[in-house]
Amino acid sequence: MKRSDFRFFHRLRVRWAEVDMQKIVFNAHYLMYFDTAISDYWRAMALPYQESMDQLGGDLYVVKATVEFHASARVDDQLDIAMRCLRIGNSSLTFQGAIFRGEEHLITGEIVYVFADPATQKSRPVPPALRETLLGFEAGESVTRLRVGTWSELGTDAGTLRTAVFVQEQRIPKELEWDEADAVAVHAVAYNRLGRPVATGRLVPHTPGVARIGRMAVDRTLRGSRLGRDVLHALMDAARARGDTEVMLHAQQSAIGFYRRLGYEDRGTPFEEAGIPHQEMVAKL
Repeated sequence: MKRSDFRFFHRLRVRWAEVDMQKIVFNAHYLMYFDTAISDYWRAMALPYQESMDQLGGDLYVVKATVEFHASARVDDQLDIAMRCLRIGNSSLTFQGAIFRGEEHLITGEIVYVFADPATQKSRPVPPALRETLLGFEAGESVTRLRVGTWSELGTDAGTLRTAVFVQEQRIPKELEWDEADAVAVHAVAYNRLGRPVATGRLVPHTPGVARIGRMAVDRTLRGSRLGRDVLHALMDAARARGDTEVMLHAQQSAIGFYRRLGYEDRGTPFEEAGIPHQEMVAKL
């Protein structure tokens, strides 16, 4: 088994608590590593796990898990946990995993799930939408689609996501979240293959030649999966297309690193907005 057999990898570092008295990773932890990788696999498909299972009308239950040991990992090793959906049956999903230290193949694993009714745990056919998402992801296809439009076109989906992130999660008062700018803004919404909105943002005029990006929100379970980058780039493209030469935004302190990596620079000093530390940032188009 080679790294090239897989398109998905989750990287982790072996912790001291995972090593046994033989000074190697305790064997049971490898199943935990595979399970951690599968959680990230769902994130890579832009599928918030619990919400997606609720939407699909079922859940996944492990019916078989095997681990084959070829060599041992040790404390502080950086490991790449490879994962792929190997087979999709009528009601079962077989995932194959491999653990690599560099190019060295240490561990092989296989986990078989059955899609079933959560109330009775009786098996159900794998929903076509889930089957198509898994096959598309393994084929290298995009797992999201991005729409850019007006509030009348996208407001319901953008509003649902913004309410979840800003009002419910960050406890920003509703009256501060909603304003008249939504009606004139350009909105972007990313959808997963189940049609669920998973990221959003908006673009409004600021000053002549300068646009302002705001209301950037990504589903809590999918952050770090490049959805925010895709929405940001779509809004910057919209600003560029209408002739703007600069974009600015107010970044929450926790997101400053994200914007810096995408070419934004700090301007001015930090300030508070809605009780949250912010930094004004700008980028040339």
